[in-house]
Amino acid sequence: MPRTNFDMLLKAGCHFGHLKRKWNPAMAPYIFMERNGIHIIDLHKTVVKIDEAADALKQIAKSGKKVLFVGTKKQTKDLIATKATSVGMPYVTERWPGGMLTNFPTIRKAVKKMGNIDKMMNDGTYANLSKRELLQITRQRAKLEKNLGSIVELTRLPSALFVIDVLKENIAVREANRLGIPVFAIVDTNSDPNNIDFLIPANDDAKDSVDVILTACCDAINEGLEERKVEKADEKAAKEQAEANSVEDKPKRVRKARKDAPKAAAKAPVEEKSVEEAPAQEEAPAEA
Repeated sequence: MPRTNFDMLLKAGCHFGHLKRKWNPAMAPYIFMERNGIHIIDLHKTVVKIDEAADALKQIAKSGKKVLFVGTKKQTKDLIATKATSVGMPYVTERWPGGMLTNFPTIRKAVKKMGNIDKMMNDGTYANLSKRELLQITRQRAKLEKNLGSIVELTRLPSALFVIDVLKENIAVREANRLGIPVFAIVDTNSDPNNIDFLIPANDDAKDSVDVILTACCDAINEGLEERKVEKADEKAAKEQAEANSVEDKPKRVRKARKDAPKAAAKAPVEEKSVEEAPAQEEAPAEA
């Protein structure tokens, strides 16, 4: 069953592209027509692409991996933060920190620095500092929180990027391409889709358009997370059952071993006797 339909996308304004003079020819397969100098996106293809992207995102979430949402446009940053937080995924809605992926260890150091400042403030280490020094540290902490607070839980490189407006976030896309990280993106008619692994042709400026697409993708991620929880619960239950069966079988094995012990002891002398009698039987023909 499709996660979205033509009417939903049409109502949200996903079909509106950019002016014809600003178009990227690589987007020609996804353009339906031109009206009043504006390209109209083929929403039938958009529905198919949303389903493909959602299925792939579901599998990523089901495997326990992270998807980094990226969108720094003013009109959509709050929406991205809300949707990403709802499924427990990291996001970047402020300026993209250059080298965030290609120089990830340095970014992690900055995140740890923020944690160290919090720790020292709580244990009273900064209690004896002057007001000026304390103000400087507080401002530094606020700056780190603004730029990196949303990726505190991202302890390793993400398994995928979800980008809104690849033209604006071209640095993030290039870094992901360099590292071989799959890129999911909402791509408008003025953008280049060639470096995008899972493109969704749609209006990337309107909040309603971004909302309907993000909702479908985040619902798929949530399904993957729920299936992962169920699988883990089943594995845990199976493991506990196996341990319980092992404990129940142990007394039976002990009783069986004790029951078989006299039989084994009774067989032992017979075997020794047959070994001793073997040479006598061999010597008999020699005496004859």
